[in-house]
Amino acid sequence: MNNLKEENIINILKDIMNEFGYTQKQLAEKIGIKQSQVSEWLKGKSKPGYDNLKAICINLGISGDRILGLDIYN
Repeated sequence: MNNLKEENIINILKDIMNEFGYTQKQLAEKIGIKQSQVSEWLKGKSKPGYDNLKAICINLGISGDRILGLDIYN
């Protein structure tokens, strides 16, 4: 079950990056973190915390529901 959740956030982040045309480095710069941190998220080695999820939402203008994968229930 945990792997499903990790894969879900990985896919959501990849989809968002593709939509905006961002590389790992560009996303990292947009939210004020190192590229290596984004890389770790996309490899499933770590997960973005609350502050980083919030920064993604604010800086990219997307909803919290979308970044958490809850928009599919609306």
